Amino acid sequence: MEKHRCGWCRGDVLYEAYHDEEWGVPVRDDATLFEFLILETFQAGLSWITILRKRENFRKAFDGFNYEKIATYDESKIDALLQDEGIVRNKLKVNATVSNAVAFMQVQKEFGSFSDYIWGFVDKKPIKNAFTNYKDAPANTPLSDTISKDLKKRGFKFVGSTVVYAHMQATGMVNDHEISCFRYNEV
Repeated sequence: MEKHRCGWCRGDVLYEAYHDEEWGVPVRDDATLFEFLILETFQAGLSWITILRKRENFRKAFDGFNYEKIATYDESKIDALLQDEGIVRNKLKVNATVSNAVAFMQVQKEFGSFSDYIWGFVDKKPIKNAFTNYKDAPANTPLSDTISKDLKKRGFKFVGSTVVYAHMQATGMVNDHEISCFRYNEV
């Protein structure tokens, strides 16, 4: 018998693997949190499947999402990234990645880790929603509004409330799996 998955991921092997193995699983590792933050910022205005299909290219182009290295990118590196057909070549988003790496490290200095900072907004435990249809999940919430404003105050870019909520879903800060999904009670 086939497993029941959230409706948004059915029909695409890459989507299903991402859903089954990553989406909604609580992430507390700073490197992974940074990767998801950057991927979500590049996703703004695009479909998530587009970003997933380019994920390995992003990893190569951005030095494995090593934020310490990204924070030092100069104009020549940024120009090279803008020529890389394997990623989304948006100058504002590429520049935001560099400034977000700097802001990310500032948060680490202040809070000990980015994980402690971001998970502090949910008292260190996932919010478990109860949707019967993935379409009922919001695009943003008052909490994602609050986090977005705080990130922007700290110098982050491309972190609107919708991007932040998608990051919260991806990193398991909220469990938005459909209640009939096999992952709902696993994460």
